[in-house]
Amino acid sequence: MVHEELFSRLNEVGYKNWLKAGFCLLKVKDGLCGFADSEMRCFHNAIVNNNIVLKGQICRSNCKPWGNQFESACPLCTEWRMEILKHHTKPFAIINWGNCRPWLWPTQHWELAKAFMPRGLADLSRADQCDAAALLNLLHFCDHFSFINPTIVTQVIRCRNELMHSCEMQVSNEWMAHFQKSLEQLLLTLRHVPEVAAAGQQIQEMFSVDLSLHIPGVDSVDGATVEGVLIESISQCETELLRESLKDLLNNSELEGNAIPLEKLQSIHRFLSSHKDLKEEFSTELQSICLLEAQQLQGANTAADEG
Repeated sequence: MVHEELFSRLNEVGYKNWLKAGFCLLKVKDGLCGFADSEMRCFHNAIVNNNIVLKGQICRSNCKPWGNQFESACPLCTEWRMEILKHHTKPFAIINWGNCRPWLWPTQHWELAKAFMPRGLADLSRADQCDAAALLNLLHFCDHFSFINPTIVTQVIRCRNELMHSCEMQVSNEWMAHFQKSLEQLLLTLRHVPEVAAAGQQIQEMFSVDLSLHIPGVDSVDGATVEGVLIESISQCETELLRESLKDLLNNSELEGNAIPLEKLQSIHRFLSSHKDLKEEFSTELQSICLLEAQQLQGANTAADEG
């Protein structure tokens, strides 16, 4: 049976919860995508129209950040930088200038959006390429969305981070109840957006069904059995969520002075290695995890020898 190992994983309540919560986040992304894109287009136009320095001007210096720093720039990009800081809800926090291609700020609204998002998005140029975390951070850090209660957005972001950083890939029923409440509050605020309302309906269905038996919205496809379509959808969802979780982990390891605990690396290593399908699918990520483990052990042994 092709998906025998996935069926086995779905027998674990905690893992099934993890997968269901992840599915809901994918739907949050689908719901927010068009809304965020449209709103940022309006926001970009408003900035240009209200700032005489920016109107009709383009960068001729091809200004670029240096890593995550952006201090040296032409007068136009400096003005754009000031506008971003003016509209950032936490202007004294770390701003991920490395996400941006500043010379495109005058003409591309999504380049502006990326200044309000988590690091690692430099290669993305459209809203539909972003995950839920990126879009939620945009709502939180750009004051264009100040009509949304920031506490509500923060709660969903916190839940997302807890989910993605769970080294066991499991969450409890109690955690799920809190997550559901947080999502419902956010979706209620944006219920006027048709895509958000549609996503909210699918999310409500997901919370009420047995994931191993049913995935909302994919009951039938021409030329395929219902069972085949359902399990393929679950498998695709699982792959996407695990990839996002591992990307978060490995990106986090690149931050200076932000070493991942050895126990967490070993736990994720055991999880991936114990399932043949996941071991094959994420072989590259597994190699990176093994390397980090070896570095941690070497560092621990060196410290012990010096002690």
